[in-house]
Amino acid sequence: MTHMGDVLAGIHSTWEFAADSVLIRFERGIRTPKLFQVLSERRVPYEALSAVELAPGSKRGTVVLRAVPRQGADPLLEAAAGQLKEGSDPYRLVLPAERETLADYYATELRAVLPEEAAKPAEQYLVAAPSAPQSFKAYDGKASFDGSVVAFRWFWTGASTAKWKAGDQFFPVEELEGIEWRSPEGAGGHLRLRARGAEVLVDADHDPASVVFGLGYGPVYESLPFAASVLEAVRAADPAPESVCTATPTVTRQRSDPADVATRIRHLGELHDAGLLTDEEFTAKKAQLLAEL
Repeated sequence: MTHMGDVLAGIHSTWEFAADSVLIRFERGIRTPKLFQVLSERRVPYEALSAVELAPGSKRGTVVLRAVPRQGADPLLEAAAGQLKEGSDPYRLVLPAERETLADYYATELRAVLPEEAAKPAEQYLVAAPSAPQSFKAYDGKASFDGSVVAFRWFWTGASTAKWKAGDQFFPVEELEGIEWRSPEGAGGHLRLRARGAEVLVDADHDPASVVFGLGYGPVYESLPFAASVLEAVRAADPAPESVCTATPTVTRQRSDPADVATRIRHLGELHDAGLLTDEEFTAKKAQLLAEL
């Protein structure tokens, strides 16, 4: 950039331009997406970008300046695998429409510093993932990561019989080949670790290498930074890019044990009776469990 130190302030975030990178600072406020608040700030080297876009915003009277990261440059977006909603994209700067001319100027400046290999996938992560330690509560257990080991500790109120029998799980990053994150904002939300050479079950409820989301458990702003932190550590342990993949593997579907489903419905009933679940939450989760049969 020709004007190091320039600052472009938008809605929810501010971009501060340096000679070799842009520092994205996120606001802390009620209206700011929680993912942005958790990320706080991110330094993005220009070599991590593939393109720069300027377009009208989804809200009237706004424009959006978006830096498009190169494939494989950011572990957060690699873990998200295209599942982030537009409003939670950390590479979007929303500006009032009257600042479109200024935004166009910075878009031109950014395009001028894109790397020659901008269209090619990055050979390594160029943007840092949220740092360890990381933890969050899923529906069936607590997931924690200290930088070297991922631990799943099961909750009796949510964990399946298969997970109880397997016991709490501990996964050194050296034994992992990847991670799969399915957004809690969609059906079947879960976080699955892919251990080297291990069989993968399609049903995350029965896979001891997975924790499942739902009913407010595993929100994006907690589980996605967790996934990105683990993914970065896995890549560092084995720098071969092909070893880290978030694509869904080919697997065989497993039906749930009726006795297991009945036990979990009883647990849900206890939570409902105690006032910890609303009628709607109880009905929705019960229907989800019955659909497994």
